[in-house]
Amino acid sequence: MSRKWLSAVLAALAAIPLVVTPASAATTNSVTVFYKPSSSWSTVNIHYAPTGGSWTTVPGVPMTAVTDCAGWYRKDIDLGSATGMQTTFTNGSGTWDNNSGRNYSVGTGVVTITGGVVTSADPCTVTTPPAGDNTATVFYAQGSRNWATVYLHYAPTGGAWTTVPGVAMNETACTGWVKKTVELGAATTLAATFNNGSGSWDNNNGKNYALNAGTSTVKDGVVTGDATDPCSAVPADTTAPSTPTGLTASVDHVTVTLGWTASTDDRGVTGYQITRSGGSGGTVVLTSGYNSYIDGSLAAQTSYGYTVRAVDAAGNLSAASATRTVTTGDAPPAAAGGEMLGGDPRKESIYFVLTARFYDGDTSNDRGGSQDISSGNAANHDPMFRGDFKGLIDKLDYIKGLGFSAIWITPVVLNRSDYDYHGYHGWDFFRVDPRLESPGSTYQDLIDKAHAKGLKIFQDVVYNHSSRWGANGLFVPKVWGAKDGQWDWMYSTKVDGQQYDPLAEFHGTDPTLTAAQNQLAQGRAYNGDLWSTTEPTGNTCRNWGVANGTYSPQGYANHNCQWPSPTSGMFPSTLYHQCWIGNWEGEDSRSCWLADDLADFNTENPVVQKYLIDAYNKYIDMGVDGFRVDTAVHIPRVTWNRRFLPALQQHLIQKYGASKAQDFYVFGEVGAFVNDKWNRGSVNHSAQFFTWKERRTYVDDDVQAALDQYNYEEQLGTGNQPVSTNAFLNGNAYHAPDHSQFSGMNIIDMRMHMNFSDAGNAFRNGKDSDDSVNDATYNAVYVDSHDYGPNKSSTRYTGGTDAWAENMSLMWTFRGIPTLYYGSEIEFQAGKQIDCGPSCPLATTGRAYYGDHVDGSVTASDYSVVSSATGAVAGTLTQPLVKHVQRLNQIRRAIPALQMGQYSTDGVSGDIAYKRRYTSGSVDSFALVTVSTGATFTGIPNGTYTDAVTGDVKTVTNGTLTASVSAKGDLRVYVLALPGNPAPGKVGADGPYLR
Repeated sequence: MSRKWLSAVLAALAAIPLVVTPASAATTNSVTVFYKPSSSWSTVNIHYAPTGGSWTTVPGVPMTAVTDCAGWYRKDIDLGSATGMQTTFTNGSGTWDNNSGRNYSVGTGVVTITGGVVTSADPCTVTTPPAGDNTATVFYAQGSRNWATVYLHYAPTGGAWTTVPGVAMNETACTGWVKKTVELGAATTLAATFNNGSGSWDNNNGKNYALNAGTSTVKDGVVTGDATDPCSAVPADTTAPSTPTGLTASVDHVTVTLGWTASTDDRGVTGYQITRSGGSGGTVVLTSGYNSYIDGSLAAQTSYGYTVRAVDAAGNLSAASATRTVTTGDAPPAAAGGEMLGGDPRKESIYFVLTARFYDGDTSNDRGGSQDISSGNAANHDPMFRGDFKGLIDKLDYIKGLGFSAIWITPVVLNRSDYDYHGYHGWDFFRVDPRLESPGSTYQDLIDKAHAKGLKIFQDVVYNHSSRWGANGLFVPKVWGAKDGQWDWMYSTKVDGQQYDPLAEFHGTDPTLTAAQNQLAQGRAYNGDLWSTTEPTGNTCRNWGVANGTYSPQGYANHNCQWPSPTSGMFPSTLYHQCWIGNWEGEDSRSCWLADDLADFNTENPVVQKYLIDAYNKYIDMGVDGFRVDTAVHIPRVTWNRRFLPALQQHLIQKYGASKAQDFYVFGEVGAFVNDKWNRGSVNHSAQFFTWKERRTYVDDDVQAALDQYNYEEQLGTGNQPVSTNAFLNGNAYHAPDHSQFSGMNIIDMRMHMNFSDAGNAFRNGKDSDDSVNDATYNAVYVDSHDYGPNKSSTRYTGGTDAWAENMSLMWTFRGIPTLYYGSEIEFQAGKQIDCGPSCPLATTGRAYYGDHVDGSVTASDYSVVSSATGAVAGTLTQPLVKHVQRLNQIRRAIPALQMGQYSTDGVSGDIAYKRRYTSGSVDSFALVTVSTGATFTGIPNGTYTDAVTGDVKTVTNGTLTASVSAKGDLRVYVLALPGNPAPGKVGADGPYLR
């Protein structure tokens, strides 16, 4: 996601900060906090802020150890008139417990916090329950939790909580269940939570479980009182599910889409079997986990019959549904635009460009926008919309000459804002922004001409939000405005029939305006369609046009409904969400606005879904090769898995057939800007989470399904997520990957990106996450981008040339698809702030114009091979990292193991070293890699190995090979000669690092 900035003009409309006046001290509230850290701390500080008040100075105030209550600390806090507070805890030496980034919210009275659980009983006071002999027998279903021991932490009503972690549930039960009977005295109810004794909890999503005396079961968050012992003899499941009804089948050319009414079962339906008859294939049995199925790549003009049967966990099959017979049509016509190149996307390396900042092929479409002067860009003769498709077409040979085979470009849809050159303020998703196109250099021309050179186009797409002015064809809000002498400069005069056209900007001087007003008006596109002084018919924005008590820097009064806001009612709740994000690791980050210039789509609404699906199908039809998905984490995974990804795949299957459709590369930006494996403990906000299908079914309503999925997965926690061996070798052997649970979305490798302060750090962190990604060999890997550098740095990578070379050597030989941000091949703008919006000239940022470095002519005769170059680009092509990336691309293209192989570090010594293998059909490629330092590989196959960097040949007879490297960024890639798969020998010529 590009960091979105408000224009300097409209920043004045931001609300005046609220001034909090302390309330009368007549009412004094207090809270007593008991806290027990999960590990031994020698000191404990509490850092807090009463509601409406200020935070204590870091690290907070000391807590007092409670005598004769081991591990517990106490603090009595005067809250004044506040009725609660936010709090965190620290040992004063940099270790914090901040409730996984959410802070703890507490009220008054007694509060107990430990292991992430908040309760309200004094843990250091033993309260004996009233006399009595009531008991509670609790059964707990572990489900997918792989806890070796389960503890029951509980408090009888009127009694004290057990000491954390509680009592072990160690009574005899049956598979999948644990059991514990506890004494309640006279109490008839109890509060309960469950944990594994090592910090993982199920506390009913913070509400605790309410249980009764007698027998209770707790399964998947559901409590059943007066329950039957689930471990008593359970009769065999012999009851079949109900028969599916209402089978429908729709035909689109040679694709059949099936749907039916979901079946029911006394113990649950687990899936469906679809039987297809007809065609040359005879009878075929297909499977689906949902009550729908897309059957693609059928024969044209052929009759097929379908029946559906439901199946349960015991394997019971329902009766077959009524048969639905359909006849396919003709094969789909040739694509309206073009066709993707196809082929495994892991074979590519990607060059990432901000189209508007790369190369200016046509100056007639340059546009500075309303911030051209205030940003400082005008003084540099550097309009924000400068580069274009013609410029990119002109420099395709530069990109191919570097050795890249794919280009990731920023969004192409028509944008609408005051600072939208990056493309992430989409307004009309069905139109290409005219500031990027020229006659003979349209978007279709770019796709076609890139394909003609063997270069793929990966298009950046945004499903999460539109511009602040809505989305044309879906909803465009009316805003309050007035030609009142104050705001004249901001609002274009209404002209019947005139529409927004960013190419038609005002660049003159209006004699009726002041110099300052003319400056603000410079470059403003027509907006007469957006505003109204009179409240429009059907308006839903509250307090239309009422002055809100704030003023612009010029002293002009600001009004309600003058500026987009999710809470104003300006946007309908059916199409747009109605809240601001409050917790970036909370559920609201998936259903609220990021910023006021990013109007957040209600992606759970079928109308919004259809708008986006139809829009992006257009670009599939043009022949793009993949989508980079912006802000993917801000849409629930269940919505991706049930709506957007299946629709995308359906359209691809219709266009290309089931096999080639799999070549379309989808990689999502899941912004986990932390250095750990799981984003502050939240599975729903971690990149790898989005590579998996759902493991349970949810209600049809997408809003409720999103909430249910969030709660279900958060309660299961990080220790109960699916794992994969798809990226790993079995010893030295490649194994067929299992993609049956793949969601359809790959990811940008945020873990490596955040840890690319040095290559070794990125390597070790990347390995640590790979078992929880469906297939990490498909990860897109980069050091920095248009948003951040490593460790969420706001500047472009500045580690130095040698460090860049080492990073590249790792990216081009480790698993994943190497991706380079434009200009990094010459350390362009190293150390410069990546983005500062309109507050400084673009020329001083990491998004500066690159064209000066590629002026001149360049011709590439092959990947990494430049046959001729003149002008500035000729000098650029001599730079050391250019030579380095050219050769890395040559080596990677020559060795399939480096493109698609699984990897292992077993039996490998060395700081950055690994073995890789890829086996498919007649291809068998095995390589040993070490970066910057030497390494020894043991237990490897005997045979002849040739280094692709130096040409050195080693014959292994004892299963051991030692590779010598002693220069940062240098590399050895020893390839085993196998039957039918000879080693390529030395690849390319020695350069500044590979020699």
